[in-house]
Amino acid sequence: MVQISEERLKALLRSLEGKTIAVIGDLMLDSYIWGKVNRISPEAPVPVVDVDAEQVRLGGAANVAHNIKSLGGRPVLVGVIGNDTSGKKL
Repeated sequence: MVQISEERLKALLRSLEGKTIAVIGDLMLDSYIWGKVNRISPEAPVPVVDVDAEQVRLGGAANVAHNIKSLGGRPVLVGVIGNDTSGKKL
C-alpha cells in the first residue's frame, strides 16, 4: 500500500484546479432502486420489490468527469450516448 501525507494530498488536489482534462469513455447512467422484498415471485425465482425510492446518477466516464469538476478541474468529456430515454437524461 502506498502512503501519502495529508500535505501531499492537498498539494495534489490544488494542482488539479483549473487544469483541463480529457475524459474519453463510455457515458452511462447508474440506476438505483430501493425497496423492500416481502415475497418471491411464483412465476420465477426472483424477488418482488415494493419500491420506496429510485435514483439515477452519472456512471462510467460521465462520473469521472463529474469528479474532476468537483475537484476544481475542467473536464472535456468525449463519448457517445444513445438516442433513448437514458441518453436524454444524461
